[in-house]
Amino acid sequence: MNDYTLISCDFHDELEALATLRQTCQILYRNEVNEQVETNSRIADVYAFNKADYLKLDDGTEIRLDHIISVNGKPASYSLG
Repeated sequence: MNDYTLISCDFHDELEALATLRQTCQILYRNEVNEQVETNSRIADVYAFNKADYLKLDDGTEIRLDHIISVNGKPASYSLG
């Protein structure tokens, strides 16, 4: 696993809010082979595992948060520290 890049607290909070509201989201991310993937799905969970943060979609897809490019057209933001 590559080193994890911490996302900003604000972006993390936004993902948790979307999960709580059970809203369908447009998510653009990079998969394991660095291809861009776009999906429209609901976020089922945001969680930490093995020193990285992930989100789980309602279809079971798991995405490492630092692989997210944008959610609902809003670019992912990363922690500066």
